[in-house]
Amino acid sequence: MNQFLQMDIFFFISSVASVVLAILASILLFYSIKAAKNLYGISEGLKGDYTETKEFLSELRDRLENNLIFRIFFPTTRRKKKEKS
Repeated sequence: MNQFLQMDIFFFISSVASVVLAILASILLFYSIKAAKNLYGISEGLKGDYTETKEFLSELRDRLENNLIFRIFFPTTRRKKKEKS
């Protein structure tokens, strides 16, 4: 077989393989970007819920500490400072 014919076949096969790999990489990149956007949206939603939960718990704690029945069962403890020797 002629060497030029062998080179042409090799370059044709490698060109087709390069195009196929580029298409596969593009598809993979497309879905990776889509998944990253989805994860970003989920994390932003969780941040908002975390802030709301933090505010709710802070308000609940304040209300409990000011409740008479809660103070009867759980009196505030006074912390004694350690005496220096």
